[in-house]
Amino acid sequence: MEKPIDPPGYDVVGDVHGSAAALERLLHQMGYREVGSSFRHPQRQVIFVGDLIDRGPQQRRVLHIARSMVAAGAAKAVLGNHEFNAIAYFTHHPSRPHEHLRHHTEKHIIQHAAFLQQIGNGSADHAEAIGWFATLPLWLDLGDIRVVHACWDADAMAGLGTADVTAELMVAASTRGTDAYRWVEHLCKGPEVRLPDGADFLDTDGNRRTEARFRWWDPRPPNFAHSCEVPAHVGLPDQTIDAPPVPAYVDPVPVFFGHYWRTWPHLDATAHAACVDYSAVRGGPLVAYRWSGERTTDPSHFVAAHAASHVVCPNIASPNIASPNLASPNLAGPNLASPNLASPV
Repeated sequence: MEKPIDPPGYDVVGDVHGSAAALERLLHQMGYREVGSSFRHPQRQVIFVGDLIDRGPQQRRVLHIARSMVAAGAAKAVLGNHEFNAIAYFTHHPSRPHEHLRHHTEKHIIQHAAFLQQIGNGSADHAEAIGWFATLPLWLDLGDIRVVHACWDADAMAGLGTADVTAELMVAASTRGTDAYRWVEHLCKGPEVRLPDGADFLDTDGNRRTEARFRWWDPRPPNFAHSCEVPAHVGLPDQTIDAPPVPAYVDPVPVFFGHYWRTWPHLDATAHAACVDYSAVRGGPLVAYRWSGERTTDPSHFVAAHAASHVVCPNIASPNIASPNLASPNLAGPNLASPNLASPV
């Protein structure tokens, strides 16, 4: 029996984080084949939701795959918070040239160490990768489908006016207290809400948190019990959030995003929004949603691949878990001139 031909559409791939083996397996599973220097599909196109880098062991290979697919027209990609942070870590502040836009604190060095080790800290390849990151848009609105790394915030998008990453935006978005800082935080890292009545919890690094990520894709009236991303043991009251950081997403256009470290096979999806990040670098699979023109999400369109095996079509459910923050070995940061952020490399 012949295998059915895939219909035209987009395959939205979750946070790869240097997991090249899982990415290659997932691409093969979805019918992509290497043609010349790029994976290609005769009728479909990949969209990467960002966070290609940091944490995993095969970051150079992931960048080669993603960059070659984008160059060949076989893929699109949006900027993740890890790519944004990488640009800011690399780039000197224009008025304080002895400083970088992202300070080289111990915490930031640890978070970025695996990428710096693998790409070659301060190398030509490092500068070239940063230049490519700066060509990626903050979001994609393709008419019948939308993609963003962490949160579809229409007000942030209107405030920025463009999805392009420029040198001026990098400075403004790296400066706490500015509108640009808040807007890019929402798009790339997700909005947060202050917990009620002195509630707090410890994150995976042991830091006490009094704010939690807000489940903006949940169309129910927001309350602390179901709208906050906290560890399962943290009990929050069934109390209305009077001033949510963003409105709930109720548009009829499907939106796909990553960032939130879900647990396979429990899908976190509504009729018009779906997360595709299932912790590929922490033992979970790399997941894609195969969109083929449908107006509402379909659980059977999720596919997943581990580095050594693959599974498809899980049951749908909505977990409520905290996001981990993996540490990497210590490494000193570069001291390089700022790249031309507006120009591709």
